[in-house]
Amino acid sequence: MSELVETAGAGRSPSRAFVQIERVEKSFGATPVLRGLSLDVAEGEVLALLGPSGSGKTTLLRLLAGFEEADGGSIRLGGADVTRLAPAKRGVGMVFQHYALFPHLDVGENVAFGLHGRGLAKEESARRVAEVLALVDLAGYERRAVSALSGGQQQRVALARALAPAPRLLLLDEPLSNLDPALRERTRRKLQEVLRRLGITTVLVTHEQEEAFDLAQRVAVLWGGELQQVGAPEELHERPTNRTVAGFVGRANFLRGPLRRGDGDAWEVVVADGVAWPGELIDSLRDGDKAELMLRPESLAFVAAGAANTLTGRVVERRYNGATSRFRVEAANGIEVEVVAPSNAARVDDTVAVAPGGSGPHGRIWAAPAASSPTATADVAELEP
Repeated sequence: MSELVETAGAGRSPSRAFVQIERVEKSFGATPVLRGLSLDVAEGEVLALLGPSGSGKTTLLRLLAGFEEADGGSIRLGGADVTRLAPAKRGVGMVFQHYALFPHLDVGENVAFGLHGRGLAKEESARRVAEVLALVDLAGYERRAVSALSGGQQQRVALARALAPAPRLLLLDEPLSNLDPALRERTRRKLQEVLRRLGITTVLVTHEQEEAFDLAQRVAVLWGGELQQVGAPEELHERPTNRTVAGFVGRANFLRGPLRRGDGDAWEVVVADGVAWPGELIDSLRDGDKAELMLRPESLAFVAAGAANTLTGRVVERRYNGATSRFRVEAANGIEVEVVAPSNAARVDDTVAVAPGGSGPHGRIWAAPAASSPTATADVAELEP
């Protein structure tokens, strides 16, 4: 696989890009859904489009398939402009959210449907159906009724149908959303295995962070029809480029206050009287500007009472997760933070001191939201899909 861009912004891959989306725009009526979006997908790469409902991710997938037509911009597959090309001529396979299997056809007939019109002999078509069914662990299921299959098996039939014509590009629209949690986990592992074995260029849509991180090599976060950031899962979690990505990809503490220069080239945000915590400065800000510090809950720790540069507060909630728990701490000055720490570290109503530490990534500093004041404030966020 080619070297992949794993930095924020334009979503461009430097070489061997198979999918090239250039300044694509799409509106439905007066409502813009995609706003000049550009993104490359490398040959053989699995890329996830992650975002909440209404972010434009499914519309982008349908544009790639040819089921919708862009209002502006271009889409190229393997170097060829397919922006106005009919779906059947694109060499794209798609697995729909609800699978779209034909109940009056058996499994083999459903899979063979994707081969119609390709001039294959009956024996060759049967061989190809058997081949892709074996690939998804459904060998010998040709004559089964689709209504007799489990949800996970139906999902694999839909995948086999999409793979039967040997597409150049595979598109997956919320492929696991209709499965219960236990079946979703097993089916995800199988899907991951199939994608790795085939090495086919794949774009999948999901609003589930865990699904995106498990299946994809890179994840593109969409919000309001715009690409917010694209990168490897680790990059999105550890080095988000803005508040939207930080709050959508995992949980985050946001602390606002004046920016000040620390030791050397370091910067820190004054989060309370006498308390200034460091982070990596992302935006172009100056000393004294209104800033926001983002810290993951695992980037904070409980420290000894009376230690310098700490927030002291009361544990108001504890969410047990086995060896670790999530502790919600309210400080006397109204600031609230979430801390991931060993489950026996504190109990509800305990008074604790909190400071940067733990096993999480370094903090990130950017301009504070326009509505904030110079006075330090904080909140905890995990943006809902």
